[in-house]
Amino acid sequence: MRSSNPVMSGRIFDKAAAVSTDSGVMTINGTINKTGLMLLLVIAAASYTWKMVMGSNPAIAGTFAIAGAIGGFIMALVTVFSPKSSPFTAPVYAILEGLFLGAISAIINAAYPGVAFQAVLLTIGTLFTMLFLYRSGRIRATPRFRRGVMMATGAVFFAYMISWIMSLFGMPVGFIYSAGPLGILVNLVIIVIAALNLIMDFDFIEKGSQMAAPKYMEWYGAFGLMVTLIWLYIEFLRLLARFSGRD
Repeated sequence: MRSSNPVMSGRIFDKAAAVSTDSGVMTINGTINKTGLMLLLVIAAASYTWKMVMGSNPAIAGTFAIAGAIGGFIMALVTVFSPKSSPFTAPVYAILEGLFLGAISAIINAAYPGVAFQAVLLTIGTLFTMLFLYRSGRIRATPRFRRGVMMATGAVFFAYMISWIMSLFGMPVGFIYSAGPLGILVNLVIIVIAALNLIMDFDFIEKGSQMAAPKYMEWYGAFGLMVTLIWLYIEFLRLLARFSGRD
């Protein structure tokens, strides 16, 4: 079992499946319920930040964004390296990412009204579209499909890392962030790659339940799916902002 989503690696599921537990086993319905709960936490935290930024204290946006991004990254690392802790760390990750998403969404929406809501709709629509394609068998997580998505996701990660490192030296990679045709094309390609990662996540959740992984892996599976959804939302938000900036 493999996934291009780094938090859904096959080694983690293999190791979890080998752990004996009396607390039950992972199920698809249980993972869905926990994904729904994490979504509610993200929405609640994002709504709080949104109201703070758009209302009485817009200057606090940067604080929420930085705290949420760094805190969410730390919680993600803890969850990846200690899947048993996911029943505690995954909800905290959702709250912190909600603070981050609420802040950046409010900032971008203030500049380009309506883009945040459109990004939410596009993310939800992509989620259900990919779920339909997966459940209907139109897209299957074959070994060749996995390798292709893994390579593409790795290339995106590498490009972002290079861009970030170069920006530290005052030499940002312009086309990645530009509103020109090349920047929009790159953004669209990344969105497609993120959407294909959803297929991998669905497959891993299904395989995890078939392998009778421990119950706590429901939280871990929900966490992995949320990582992809948050990535997808951010990319949609960037794309819509680019289109709005061209008007």
